[in-house]
Amino acid sequence: MEIVPLDTSIGFGHNRLFGLANRNGAKPMEHTLLLNATYEPLKVVDWRRAIRLWCQGKVEVLSVYDREVHSVSLTVKLPSVIRLLNYITIKRHFNLVPFSRANIYARDDHLCQYCGRGFPPAELTFDHVVPVRYGGRKDWENIVTSCVSCNRRKGGRTPAEAGMRVIRPPRRPLRPATVRIAVALRDTPASWRDYLYWNVELDPA
Repeated sequence: MEIVPLDTSIGFGHNRLFGLANRNGAKPMEHTLLLNATYEPLKVVDWRRAIRLWCQGKVEVLSVYDREVHSVSLTVKLPSVIRLLNYITIKRHFNLVPFSRANIYARDDHLCQYCGRGFPPAELTFDHVVPVRYGGRKDWENIVTSCVSCNRRKGGRTPAEAGMRVIRPPRRPLRPATVRIAVALRDTPASWRDYLYWNVELDPA
């Protein structure tokens, strides 16, 4: 699966109809895997968006979690996997690759560009190779993936000043990179596994 901009054609209202029937403590809310009409994985969406799409008749629910949400007159289980009823065309042109934290991590294979170690997304950040105080820009050619430790060690210095080196000079992607769904393999919901056989990569951690 390739990196694409957020699809703005799938709209939803902002009224909050549902509340959480949380009988299991303060566990974080689950996310939902959104599939195209062809069952191709598109993205991971918030459970609220998934329910709104379902209420609008734009998707069908293929799998659910055990947890429930409720409104005044309706109780439903949180959707785990949903599928669009109408196919949407995904544009995969070079100039549409958005500059974002997730895409920087994907370009750099989730590896710190200073120590070379791999980390899950929650343990990564990004770093200005040329610091802002030296005129460094926030763009593809000056931002690299960094672990927290290396980021702190480098601080507001250049790699040379910090006695560090950049493993792979940052560049704008020549083609859309592969999306890594930001869930560790051991934490991926079992209900998603049947749909992740496309060219989607999972973090191996």
